Amino acid sequence: MKRVSRGIDRIQVTFDDEHLVANAGLLLVATLATRLGIEELIDATVRLVGRIGGALPGRKVLTLVHAIVAGGSHIDHADVLRAGATQAVLGHRIMAPSTLGTFLRAFTFGHVRQFEAVVGKVLSRAWAAGAGPGSDRLVVRP
Repeated sequence: MKRVSRGIDRIQVTFDDEHLVANAGLLLVATLATRLGIEELIDATVRLVGRIGGALPGRKVLTLVHAIVAGGSHIDHADVLRAGATQAVLGHRIMAPSTLGTFLRAFTFGHVRQFEAVVGKVLSRAWAAGAGPGSDRLVVRP
């Protein structure tokens, strides 16, 4: 796991209008991604070297994840993250929608398997941080 070095714990969300809550859930997701070191883990595990759009895969995946959390349903919706000070809160540079499209076209089946490995490592880190069921058995039911 990675120690937080960007000072994300020092960010305080306050509003002067009780009706203004735009994408507030992004702070929780950004904090979790930073603490688990997801960007660095993806960069170290997913190998897209030499493929067009393959640079900085961790940053691109986090941009996609944050866009989905903010309600995005397609790549162009990632632009919502480029408004205001959202980039400062997320702790990484937001990638342009056209860059994300090029990135997604670089994948092969082998890259999907690499992402599966990332998911396993992230879950392991989350469990080690206390997100698991403790000594109890975890049962997932439909």
